[in-house]
Amino acid sequence: MLLPIGRVLDRQRARQPGRPGTVAWPGRRTACLSLALAAACACFGPALAQPKKDTLVLAMTLEPPGLDPTAGAASAIAEITLYNLYETLTKVHSDSKITGLLAQSWTASPDLKTWTFKLRPGVKFHNGEPLSSASVKYSFERAVAKESTNKDKAVFANIERIDTPDANTVVLNLKNGNPDLLFQLGQATAIIVEPRSVATNATQPVGSGPYRLEAWARGSSVTLSRWDGHRAAKDVKLRRVTMRFISDPAAQVAALLSGDVDVFPRVSAAKSLKQFEGSKKYQVLIGGSRAKTILAMNNKRKPLDDVRVRRAIYAAIDRKAVIEGAADGFGTPIGSYYVPGAPGYIDTIDLNPHDQAKARALLHQAGITPPLELTMKLPPTPYARQGGEVIAAQLAKVGINVKIENVEWAQWLSGVYGQKAYDLTVIAHVEPLDFGNFARPNYYWGYESAEFNALWDKIRATIQPEERNKLMAQAQQLVAREAVAAYLYQPTWITVANARVKGLWKDMPLFVNDLSAMSWQ
Repeated sequence: MLLPIGRVLDRQRARQPGRPGTVAWPGRRTACLSLALAAACACFGPALAQPKKDTLVLAMTLEPPGLDPTAGAASAIAEITLYNLYETLTKVHSDSKITGLLAQSWTASPDLKTWTFKLRPGVKFHNGEPLSSASVKYSFERAVAKESTNKDKAVFANIERIDTPDANTVVLNLKNGNPDLLFQLGQATAIIVEPRSVATNATQPVGSGPYRLEAWARGSSVTLSRWDGHRAAKDVKLRRVTMRFISDPAAQVAALLSGDVDVFPRVSAAKSLKQFEGSKKYQVLIGGSRAKTILAMNNKRKPLDDVRVRRAIYAAIDRKAVIEGAADGFGTPIGSYYVPGAPGYIDTIDLNPHDQAKARALLHQAGITPPLELTMKLPPTPYARQGGEVIAAQLAKVGINVKIENVEWAQWLSGVYGQKAYDLTVIAHVEPLDFGNFARPNYYWGYESAEFNALWDKIRATIQPEERNKLMAQAQQLVAREAVAAYLYQPTWITVANARVKGLWKDMPLFVNDLSAMSWQ
């Protein structure tokens, strides 16, 4: 059953009038001077009123390794940069609606193979260079270049040719029609970059967005300041935003309660919700996403290269207990790498039910003599650390001893994701259109399947929704049967914020902090 994703617990606090500032007045005749002060306040009261607040502190769980979303897989990069520092042709909103951003209009051929975009004229990058169709062509060709590390490289590999008939027109000619293109072009991996800046974008980002990087205190925070050269700068209410990095759940809650943090999207505060919901000082937003939390398994390592062992691990896991332990009950069980509400979703949970006896039998069939010794590397996110402990305890009951290794985020990205140096790990994949990861060569979970690759080619070549959904159902069943990973749950995200902050996202089809939409009431 789906949790009530649309539920919003929003306690708005009445606006409090600003208190006049205090005045330090020298001398001893305070009785006489108090009358003068009162008269001055009466005459100049409006001048002493506090201006409307234009700064904000927003917190995140993880610090990104860099600020170029085309060069790394960490979703924390996009949380800071997308729609703030960098812009894309299209923009995805909280309700999944898609509007133009750098593109003011577009048309598509009936077969969805030819897409023509009209760019907004007069757009400039932070360094003063003009944005044009040449910038788009460069960005998309760079994304598919041999040396590219863009995690959505397959999206751009589907572009056969890019035409630029004039400075404000871009024509994308695709190999296969793509009904998801507008959504994909609104993701962080599709940012339009200024060619001369790409070598240093990870530390000195140059985009066309409404904010620029002011400072990065490594291990602590990133500060963005409004860029007055942006075409819509007059509509951007927040002059400066500091993004703090707080991974510990208790510290997250404490920062909100103390007022040190104004907004915390995707906060680990499920156990503390009552104290926020019961106060007029806060608003609580509970929303959904297309994220998938999984127990990833290294399909290249023995004995995990044996599907019977992977199925045994999956059978040993009680998803509901994991959701309680990792997310305090805020999640929906899944049986494949797809979530309820996504086009073509089918329920595959019964393909790998929780069954300890079955788990022991599968290990025996695979020739495993208990105990099987494995390691589990866990990133610092609370759901991973807490969920990993629950899973390790469940695996121990069927004869699998798991040694837990807690690693920092940079270590996880380099060691697990980059070098594939792991047996098991718990991670949430937050991108909504990433089922093609199973067809990616040398991906971190090491899955290779000619059957899946052929099926994925059919899906990419199909634009009719009904037929495409049938093929997606087959794909879900295939990766569930082969237990590429143990698919655990669809997270339900919690945002806690000061009640006076407006413009927050509830549902999160993408991990984005759209700062230009935020303001103080």
